[in-house]
Amino acid sequence: MEAAEDGKTALTLFEQFNPDLVILDVNLPDVTGFNLCQEMQSRNGVFVLMLTSRADEADKIRGFAKGADDYLTKPFGLGELEVRVGAILRRQRVITNAEQKRLVFEKLMIDPVRREVALNNQPVPLTALEFDLLHFLASHPGRVWRRAELIHEVWDYEYVGDQRVVDVHIGQIRKKIEIDASQPALIQTVRGVGYKFESPAHPSNWKLNPKFIV
Repeated sequence: MEAAEDGKTALTLFEQFNPDLVILDVNLPDVTGFNLCQEMQSRNGVFVLMLTSRADEADKIRGFAKGADDYLTKPFGLGELEVRVGAILRRQRVITNAEQKRLVFEKLMIDPVRREVALNNQPVPLTALEFDLLHFLASHPGRVWRRAELIHEVWDYEYVGDQRVVDVHIGQIRKKIEIDASQPALIQTVRGVGYKFESPAHPSNWKLNPKFIV
């Protein structure tokens, strides 16, 4: 484990050691943790746990929008930190043969082995959590999921924070894969319930016919 006291040092260590997970404070002397999180995510999609005394809801939403996988506020117990770190790292689990199948919906391809997404044969830069959420929804096309269910399935622990964190990540994914994020065709909102991955209302725009490729 490596430690840094400022953003510049942290970025140098990040490039040198290529860590699996970064625990990042929001309040750094030379840069905001939000911007550093976004910079790290743009390089290799590393898992990021934001650790800060800033408990304001707007700060949490901003952190998730910048690519954070979790957001833990001070004071906290080491036991809780351990649980959250473990939950994040479990996303690196070895996937089963059934889960290894690429999902192809005409223009959209999701590869769980390489953890890559392509749209019109162009790579789509998703954070680790954005990928997990998209892959989970696309693996169950047509099924409606409540926010609490998605948190349980994708975040992999009993999340006690604001469930609107799901909305933030859905919004980020839509910006990257939808033709028009304001009128999403792939990840649809089911009012009063949650979300589902579904074929659009106008097939001529997308013609989404799911295919599963081993």
